[in-house]
Amino acid sequence: MSTPELKLPITELAAERLRGLRRRQRAARLRLKAMSKAFTKHADERLLLITQEERIPQSQIFPFHHYAGQLADEYGAEIREADLDQVLSNTQDLPAGATIIAFQTPYDISDDDLFRLLDKMREAGPDARMVYLDWSAPTDLRNAERLNSHIDLYVKKHALQDRSKYGTTTLGDTNLADHYSNRLNIDEQEYTFAIPDGFMSKLIVGPSFVTAPLLLPQLLEPFDPGPSRPIDLHARFAVNGTPWYQAMRSEAETALQQFSDLWLAVGNTLPLYRFLAELRRAKVCFSPFGYGEVCWRDYEAVMAGTVILKPDMSHIETQPDIFRPWETYVPLRWDLADFDDTLRKLLADEDLRHSIAANAHTVLHEYLKGNKFVGQMQPLFSGSA
Repeated sequence: MSTPELKLPITELAAERLRGLRRRQRAARLRLKAMSKAFTKHADERLLLITQEERIPQSQIFPFHHYAGQLADEYGAEIREADLDQVLSNTQDLPAGATIIAFQTPYDISDDDLFRLLDKMREAGPDARMVYLDWSAPTDLRNAERLNSHIDLYVKKHALQDRSKYGTTTLGDTNLADHYSNRLNIDEQEYTFAIPDGFMSKLIVGPSFVTAPLLLPQLLEPFDPGPSRPIDLHARFAVNGTPWYQAMRSEAETALQQFSDLWLAVGNTLPLYRFLAELRRAKVCFSPFGYGEVCWRDYEAVMAGTVILKPDMSHIETQPDIFRPWETYVPLRWDLADFDDTLRKLLADEDLRHSIAANAHTVLHEYLKGNKFVGQMQPLFSGSA
């Protein structure tokens, strides 16, 4: 593999770093502001968010604050937030009077913590509609059975197109673990996550990483094809993990060895600001699956004007949808057998790359600029999916 060092201007790296810092600070201010007030009595809808502070969960929460004005106009909604850890440790009280309580938890939260949380929420809002915000990457519904009788809606960042695949037995705890464990001979435990009757009527698909604090503001800007793109393929990703994950990512890493004549950016040691600046110099971004199908780099690539090259996503429902084959991304076979032919086709056609990158940006830009998140969340405020 050819991996010459890309020299990036110090001013550009500094600007990228400062931009990220300011966006994180803005998100933190909005979160703190929403925690510092009680509900007023005149609001038609009073939405209480109980959330986790980490980067991935907060990507699901930030749009409620960013679009707070539009949510107020459309639904008469006020937004307040409480921190899950503080609620469970009894260091933060929940504001009374919520008509809707939307909450996050770790996917593996204990029964004790979950039911203590549910009791606290019912005390704060006895008649509130209960909404679970599932921020996790996998498409599974492992908490459906535990939560079904306690919630009115379940918001998933992305889901399987074929809902009949839910409730089936898999080798490993996700559909990806099942596929790669079977194909690559990985020894995994079998899992079956039951889906109670009536649960699917509660399931709605919300946005994925597009609404993260570091992505949303930039994607509101017009499409910018950016500077020259000397890097043929950006392929920075981690390899180590659980057995099936490591086998999957090792296969992806090995597949890169066939491109010894190309300029590749590989490895997984860059700080985020340099990663993003480098991505803007790449023609194509290879985005293998992670623990779930949808990854940060999918949206970071769109923001950077770089074409997403990724294992086929036709089995996934996500909104807004940037996984339209050869229109907004380029699919690969899951065994990567077509990697060489597909990448070289892309590298040979600059107009095609520009079209795909611009189309993907348009999908996200129009979603964000059109306030479509507000309409997407309508079931929370109407009480029906």
